[in-house]
Amino acid sequence: MNLWLRIFLPFAAGYYFSYFLRNVNAVIAPELTRELGVSAADLGLLTSAYLLAFGAVQLPLGLALDRYGARRVEASLLLIAAAGCALFAAGNSLSELAVARALIGLGVSACLMASFKAFSQWFGLERQASLNAAIMAAGGLGALTASTPLSWAIPHFGWRAVFVVLAVAGLAAAVGIFSTPGKPGQAQSEPLRSQLAGLGAVLASRAFWRYAPQSTLIIGGFLALQGLWAVPWLMNFAGLPREAAAHHLLLMGGGMLAGFLGIAFGVAPLARRGLKPLRLLQGGMGIGLLATLLIVLGAAPGEPLWFIFGLVFSVGNLAYALLQAHFSPTLAGRVNTALNLMVFVGAFAIQWGFGAMVDLLQASGQTTRAAYQITFGGLLAVQLASWLWFLRGR
Repeated sequence: MNLWLRIFLPFAAGYYFSYFLRNVNAVIAPELTRELGVSAADLGLLTSAYLLAFGAVQLPLGLALDRYGARRVEASLLLIAAAGCALFAAGNSLSELAVARALIGLGVSACLMASFKAFSQWFGLERQASLNAAIMAAGGLGALTASTPLSWAIPHFGWRAVFVVLAVAGLAAAVGIFSTPGKPGQAQSEPLRSQLAGLGAVLASRAFWRYAPQSTLIIGGFLALQGLWAVPWLMNFAGLPREAAAHHLLLMGGGMLAGFLGIAFGVAPLARRGLKPLRLLQGGMGIGLLATLLIVLGAAPGEPLWFIFGLVFSVGNLAYALLQAHFSPTLAGRVNTALNLMVFVGAFAIQWGFGAMVDLLQASGQTTRAAYQITFGGLLAVQLASWLWFLRGR
């Protein structure tokens, strides 16, 4: 087998596994609500425990990847994810499931960043760009699988059986990644104090805080919707049955996958024609906000709009490369994980806060449909503010 396949396939499987687990609760939300009797806020907290644990380790993860290498770090963490899946399958209370969900988030926290690190160690820049896009496409396939196919499987096998299978898959992914070739000299000899100083310089920079609010609120908001609230929104606002709502989630995942592939093959030709990545990011976020407005208003046909929703927000990943261009390549791991932290802080806060706001509005007398619409509209307002901040930055 070619070297690139021996390295790429295990890391792609790991990121597929990660993205499936990120979105699985959106489809099993009705079962969790029925079996546990939880509120919308409780469901948001349960699901976002993944995001909280994931985001909390991003900064130390960047240091660990530089010190110990991608292969050892990700394989070790995936064992924790497998244990979390097994605990989730056996959980009978909100607290048990929340702890299991947090372990899952911790366990898959390195799946994307470790793949970027591994590719940078083995391949030149052109091959890295294509492999990075292909890894994102593998995540898109995970999102697709955690939609309509999963909604078909749940009635036949139950959500607990699905998590038992996921526990086994996590073990297999850990073994596969640990079996990838190691490369001498992967670890950096830079002292820890120096590594921390470099991280501090990233976090204190004006460039970082130009990109961070938009990534936190827009990309984090997209992840919160895709990972949980898209299906409840479609069921409670649009009145769709669960299968039809999951189909919309499938379309959103398909749009995201198409967007990743378009970025992989289209960024360089577009740049030669004058459409630079920065302009692509600015325009893509603007179109995404317009699509969000149409969804909030219920003013456009649903299925094409949700495909477009996934398609345009995939350009948000250009922020990683654009921000990295402001710093030395030796800080790449710390730059990427710092921005990733902001994305997942936003996803956690929005995923939890969305449910809490829906509950609050319903308690104040709003109908369920109105509560969802007002909450989604409020999210759109702060996302618009972050986009305008990004546009005016230099």
